[in-house]
Amino acid sequence: MIRTVEAVYEHGMLRPLTPVALIESQRVTLIIADAAGGSQRDLGVVERARSEVQALTAEPTIEEVRAALASIPGSLSLDVIAERGEY
Repeated sequence: MIRTVEAVYEHGMLRPLTPVALIESQRVTLIIADAAGGSQRDLGVVERARSEVQALTAEPTIEEVRAALASIPGSLSLDVIAERGEY
């Protein structure tokens, strides 16, 4: 299972900011991303997404997801190419 957990580095150890369901001595793999390294825009998007996910009372159906994605104009691949400056 993959989870995102915020933590603080203190006294040489990472301390999760929320409880984690792990058993004693369980091995895990950490991927460390500096929260301050993202742009303010990126952090705002992530925080808004977290709030929206926490407010959900039920998981959306695949049809609902497809309908929401279909309403986004343009092409993701063309946006990526334009951002990278590739042809």
